[in-house]
Amino acid sequence: MTVYGFHASHEQISPRQLLADVRLAEQAGFEAAMCSDHLEPWSQRQGHAGMAWPWLGAALATTSLSIGTVTAPGQRYHPAIVAQAIATLGQMFPGRFWTALGTGQFANEHVTGQGWPRKEIRQQRLEECVGIIARLLDGETVSHDGLVTVEEATIWEAPSPRPALIAPAICVETAVRGARWADGLATINQDPAHLREMLARWADAGGAPRRILQVHLSWAPTQAEALALAHDQWRSNVLPSPASTDLRVATYDAVTERGVGDEQLREAVLVSADLGELTERLHELADLGFDELYLHHVGQEQRPFLEAFGESVLPRLRSA
Repeated sequence: MTVYGFHASHEQISPRQLLADVRLAEQAGFEAAMCSDHLEPWSQRQGHAGMAWPWLGAALATTSLSIGTVTAPGQRYHPAIVAQAIATLGQMFPGRFWTALGTGQFANEHVTGQGWPRKEIRQQRLEECVGIIARLLDGETVSHDGLVTVEEATIWEAPSPRPALIAPAICVETAVRGARWADGLATINQDPAHLREMLARWADAGGAPRRILQVHLSWAPTQAEALALAHDQWRSNVLPSPASTDLRVATYDAVTERGVGDEQLREAVLVSADLGELTERLHELADLGFDELYLHHVGQEQRPFLEAFGESVLPRLRSA
């Protein structure tokens, strides 16, 4: 049966409010959660960027949900520090924490002053970091010289079971590379044909059976309100690669201030005032072959969404 989870967006909501929101999500019937890990938001209109790791400890301690995050080792975070954070949460909350390890965005990583490597170098750096993190979580003492350097690192709090290391991917090629090392695949709602191809290629490459989909959606009492909300909060996120990874927050705002049309936005966000329509579209996405769907309502006020979906959408999805 598909697991339906809540996405906690640190870029849009303060960590204090987001902690209350994830508790409300559990009360509403969501079975799991995931969160972003940003130093900067995507837009000044979003206006938040709490640190994910202390928030994760609080969220896991005050709910019974399984919770994951998407993070980027190699520049802002040294892989040994990421491994220690993963191990600590895994040791405190056995079987309830997972992390997706990606190549990151310039907006979050620029603070180190190291420059921003091209995509292929970032991918190689990630794969080095994944190997380092996996070895550390398995109890090894690790030294490594490459795009990152590690000198005799050991993680003393070995988690059991080891938290899953998930491969995040937007394109098929990235998914295929991630199948070599990952315990599962995570992606976002896109054209169904693209998602089918990604899942098929993931399976052909020997990818693990866990398949996670994050779904951006905008719901409001009227269609006009739902569309306006999506434009305000999520139009900065419709840019294709490399713009989606290579810009700063002010540039995202400048580039998307004009010219993001309704259809372009609807390609990235499910926009509807009709709970029945959203239920059907979520069911169709799950039917593509995803085990977990994490619903991200792109508004900054989560309570109406959580209550409406808990009452009307989740029961219908489960009965279907």
